[in-house]
Amino acid sequence: MKLDDNLVRDNSRLIYINNPQRTNEEYEFTGNEITTSKYTVINFLPKNLFIQFHRVAYLYFLVIAALNQLPPLAVFGRTVSLFPLLFVLTVTAIKDGYEDWRRHRSDRNENNKESLVLQIGKFKSKRWKDIQVGEVVKICADEAIPCDMVLLGTSDPSGVAYIQTMNLDGESNLKTRYARQETSFMSFDGDLISGVIRCEQPNRNIYEFTANMEINSQMVSLSQSNIILRGCQVKNTEWVVGVVVYAGQETKAMLNSAISPSKRSKLEQAMNKETIWLSVFLFVLCLVVAIGMCLWLIRHQEQIDTLPYYRKSYLVKGKFPGKPYKYYGIPMETFFAFLSSIIVFQIMIPISLYITMELVRLGQSYFMIEDKHMYDSSTNSRFQCRSLNINEDLGQIRYVFSDKTGTLTENKMEFRKASVFGKNYCNSSMVDGATQDTETTEAIKPAPLSTKGKNSKSDIIVDPGLMGLLHKGIDGNEKISAHEFFLTLAACNTVIPIHNQTTSIGIESHQDLDYQGESPDEQALVAAACAYGYILFERTSGHIALDVNGEKLRLDVLGLHEFDSVRKRMSVVIRFPDNNVKVLAKGADTSILTILRTDHESDDITLITQRHLTEYSSLGLRTLVLAAKDLTTEEVEKWQLMYEDATTSLADRSLKLRETALFVESNLRLLGATGIEDKLQEGVPETIECLRQAGIKVWVLTGDKQETAISIALSCKLLTPDMHQIIVNGNSERECKMLLSEAKAQRLTMDGPLALIIDGNSLVYILERDLESELFDLATSCRVVLCCRVAPLQKAGIVDLIKSRTDDMTLAIGDGANDVSMIQMADVGVGICGQEGRQAVMASDFAMGQFRFLKRLLLVHGHWNYQRMGYLVLYNFYRNAVFVFMLFWYILCAAFSTTSSLTDWSSVFYSVIYTSVPTVIVGILDKDLSHKTLLQYPKLYEAGHRHESYNSFLFWVMMADTIWQSLVLFCVPRFVFKETAIDIWSMGSLWTVAVVILVNIHLAMDIQRWVYYTHISIWGSVAMTFACVVVLDSIPVFPNYGTIYEMGKQPAYWLSIWLIIVAALLPRFIIKAIHRMFWASDIQIAREAEVLRKRRLFYGPWKSS
Repeated sequence: MKLDDNLVRDNSRLIYINNPQRTNEEYEFTGNEITTSKYTVINFLPKNLFIQFHRVAYLYFLVIAALNQLPPLAVFGRTVSLFPLLFVLTVTAIKDGYEDWRRHRSDRNENNKESLVLQIGKFKSKRWKDIQVGEVVKICADEAIPCDMVLLGTSDPSGVAYIQTMNLDGESNLKTRYARQETSFMSFDGDLISGVIRCEQPNRNIYEFTANMEINSQMVSLSQSNIILRGCQVKNTEWVVGVVVYAGQETKAMLNSAISPSKRSKLEQAMNKETIWLSVFLFVLCLVVAIGMCLWLIRHQEQIDTLPYYRKSYLVKGKFPGKPYKYYGIPMETFFAFLSSIIVFQIMIPISLYITMELVRLGQSYFMIEDKHMYDSSTNSRFQCRSLNINEDLGQIRYVFSDKTGTLTENKMEFRKASVFGKNYCNSSMVDGATQDTETTEAIKPAPLSTKGKNSKSDIIVDPGLMGLLHKGIDGNEKISAHEFFLTLAACNTVIPIHNQTTSIGIESHQDLDYQGESPDEQALVAAACAYGYILFERTSGHIALDVNGEKLRLDVLGLHEFDSVRKRMSVVIRFPDNNVKVLAKGADTSILTILRTDHESDDITLITQRHLTEYSSLGLRTLVLAAKDLTTEEVEKWQLMYEDATTSLADRSLKLRETALFVESNLRLLGATGIEDKLQEGVPETIECLRQAGIKVWVLTGDKQETAISIALSCKLLTPDMHQIIVNGNSERECKMLLSEAKAQRLTMDGPLALIIDGNSLVYILERDLESELFDLATSCRVVLCCRVAPLQKAGIVDLIKSRTDDMTLAIGDGANDVSMIQMADVGVGICGQEGRQAVMASDFAMGQFRFLKRLLLVHGHWNYQRMGYLVLYNFYRNAVFVFMLFWYILCAAFSTTSSLTDWSSVFYSVIYTSVPTVIVGILDKDLSHKTLLQYPKLYEAGHRHESYNSFLFWVMMADTIWQSLVLFCVPRFVFKETAIDIWSMGSLWTVAVVILVNIHLAMDIQRWVYYTHISIWGSVAMTFACVVVLDSIPVFPNYGTIYEMGKQPAYWLSIWLIIVAALLPRFIIKAIHRMFWASDIQIAREAEVLRKRRLFYGPWKSS
């Protein structure tokens, strides 16, 4: 067969329809069973451990635990030393195992679903996981599609099927898919179905499909409109029948199931620098102990034979008479002292910090999700946290990159203005009724349809003059242009008319007609055509049916050239009942105006239309230009040959289709232009102004015309009248370079804020050449940057321009698929649950329903999260360092022997149990300021820009404070008990309790907002420590048995704890008081004002005496 020869050459795949045995024997396609889980019972433990140990800190603690197993280095009990690492690994493994168990359960449920498959001439139920490529499957209404299938037939005689793709691309509107006419009338009972499909190899592109089908000795082309994908649902169609072409892991849904790239917070990256410094501290401490040990051994070298643990052998009457000691000589003992010190001081690098940060972020995310102020009732959508790694980055954003349509605006389009044959019309009652003649008035009827699609729920008010033109009984170019204008609006689109109930044909009988479209613009235009009497009520792959002012009109669709980003237009080739063939086109003005015919009359109309387009854009309307052309018989024949060749080609199909479209899209006759209003979302101007006051620069990146973008920017207060606008519109690299140089020169002479306005054509030359640095210098000196006519990759390029050249945090926000690359490029990506589907949401880190919620997200939650997390990291460093330094001072006084006065379990429990809960609670619940204050004074957000909650200065101050507190911890008990015979374990018990009380009161001094849970965690932690110490001291086998009972009876014990707390924290308290009194920060001033307001509300206003 010829197809088999082409298969080898094209590397395509053959599917034999209704012959799965032959299909899978020859080509070994995958089955339809899917697996989304990571682990199995066998590989869970090794694979999970391998993944967890990608964290370097875990490897560090593994080495520490391994060193402790060696006899010369066994500082702690061998089991005890493993406890912290095993605890962390176990908790993470349980979490990962539970998540994977849920995936296994989901996979099992998915794979065991059933669908009807043609078997031995009848459709019988078959589990999804057993379906094979090549089998014929029948799907009924509201059922999910088990695999990627080429449509063979549907319950609709015209072969149309309606598909909901929400699970695939997030879009809720219905899509049309078509069975080819060659197969739509086939009978699917029996084994008579046969044929061969040759298609491309599996790929991720859900918007393209290239294939051919040979059936009944006839070759037909297949495209994206002929395939239904796994994960979609059949809607408004009784049943569909298709043949499986991709199954299981090869389906487009599974190939697209990869998660978006993970991001790390800037605070966590900065934390690594301080972690390195802590490692240096650790190394220095261990080196001091090792050198001290070496010097001590050299000094006592003559006494080594008589000193415990160093003499050559045990005493004859000792525990092990005559057994030699394990003394390895001074060099090795020094080396062992160094390694033993690493084990003793191991918590200088806080392993618990990683789990603490994850728990705190989880808690913060819960409160963001539950914030009722970020709930959008219009879309019934709550705030979503899709990434738990970057909560604190929300408090340090310096640049916001925003899409316009659907992000700043509602993306609910309303038809407002039309330019037809050089005349301007407005769909409002602006025309003086007295000017209308009687004939026109009688001819005008109310808009017959209220479309119920997403974008037009209200009746459209028509322009009386334009309606009168359509109803006047005169012929002429103006009326012909108006007629073709609305024919183009009704026919040149992919909108689907859906009848909610059976209706008869007639202009007054379409009240229950819904329009579903992939674009809100198209729905608005079709609704406008409907209002003027051009009602689209039926669409199939081969024809459309219109009701033109009560007259039914069936138009054959010979071909549709869909919109693409290169041509920036779409066109449809239509055959009318009188066999005349026309091409109807619509698109951007820059695209359509360049392919119009040139003659005197057309040029005049074109100039007038261009003035109308400028006027529409200045009003903030979105514009489209419409044009048409009559095709001759020769042109139709040539186009059909080109179109058939292009649509049946597996190689370069899109390029050939573009060339075919260009053949008919030339010398067009201008019909007119449209202006569609896209209203601003609620609260956008206030939000932008608030962000600006917070020191955040807002850049808008849009695909709209420059005039439209400027108008919207003015209305939302992004641009203000006092701003000097620098416009860069270049058509070559040289021109762009010149414009940038001139703009930089102007910048030096201008007073006041600047706004840079640049178009996508200029960015082509700037971003792909060596002009990026010049654009960066100019853009960053401007208060506002407005980029117009930009492509999706250019949006990402602009974000990268800032991200790669500065340390400033960037946030990108958008609602459509064209914003995905920008959202993923930025440090923080926010998706809007809008009218353009959910692609942006699915690629984002956070998602919400309205742009105005961004103000609360950044200024309130962002500020809180950054302040909490910054303090959390510093406190964890302090908490562990004060414990380590306390041990260090003891070792210096214990002959550098690395012995510990604390029990093994006390050392382990310190960071895991004794002090962990308060850290988490404060990290989730503490608030330095109320949300009202933060929203009232946006400049408080700049504390994040200045890194006030976490910086190197705070780290070194914290370390100095840590050293002082550790010295107090060590010295006070020695001073109080210096005249007593207290033993080492009693002193260790005192230190354990004292250090826990100290770090908890240290934390309490910094808490800004006390709530019930904070009190429980702080004081409960102290009580828990006492309880654990009592339990540990009650176990007879432990060396510290009974110490707490004896120590608790002595007043000196409680005096020591009190003195430690006062002496350790007094300098901190004094310094904080002086700093707040003389060098108070904005946050501290606002907090004091907040406290004073509360007191006045409680006590009433102060009265002067």
